[in-house]
Order: sequence, then C-alpha cells, then structure tokens
Amino acid sequence: MPIIKSAKKAARQATKRTEHNVEIKKSIKSALKAFKANPTPETLATAQSEYDKAVKKDLIKKNTASRRKSALHRFAKSAGVKLTAQSAKTTDTKTTTKSAPAKTKSTAKPTSAKKTQSKATA
Repeated sequence: MPIIKSAKKAARQATKRTEHNVEIKKSIKSALKAFKANPTPETLATAQSEYDKAVKKDLIKKNTASRRKSALHRFAKSAGVKLTAQSAKTTDTKTTTKSAPAKTKSTAKPTSAKKTQSKATA
C-alpha cells in the first residue's frame, strides 16, 4: 500500500485507467462476437469502429488494429458478405489526407519608398 500522497494518487489513477481499458476491450470483444455470429456489413462497420476507437485512445497500436480489421475483411469475404461503400469508407479514414492549398508568391518587387524620399529631401 502506498504511503506517499503522490503514490496514492497514482494508484487511484491506475485503477481507473485499468477499468476504462477493460471496458473498451469488452466492447471490442462483443462487437467481434456479434460480427462472427451474424456477418453483415453493419456489424463489420461496428467492429471496425471499435478498433478505431481503441487506437484513438492508445489502447492498441495502429498496425495491430489494421491487422485485425484485415482479418475481419477476410472473414467477411469468406462468409459471403457484400462490402458496401460505407464499410470500405471506415477502413480508409486513417489513410486519407487533406492537401494544403498552394501558396502563391507575387513576383513583383516591392518599391522602396525610402530611396525616393531621401532624394527629394536632399
């Protein structure tokens, strides 16, 4: 049992985080179980969404989620599930990037007002 105040707080935080992580893992497992029991595009999207949420919360690594979602797709294909645009869209959300608009430079040189003033006063 911790004695120092900061160690007590760290222990409380660790138990809270553990409970939270267990909840997320349970939701992943239940979504996976629902998908395997009834493979439909909706349950596939739900399972993929749960994996994406876990990655977002740093519970599992990005490549682990990608590997598991790929396994879901293989299972769906073998089960004869027709993949819709919506389920394909959920897998490509991490890979798409937005391009920044190109900045344009003006080619005109700025005029120096300082030189013209100094000649006028001299």
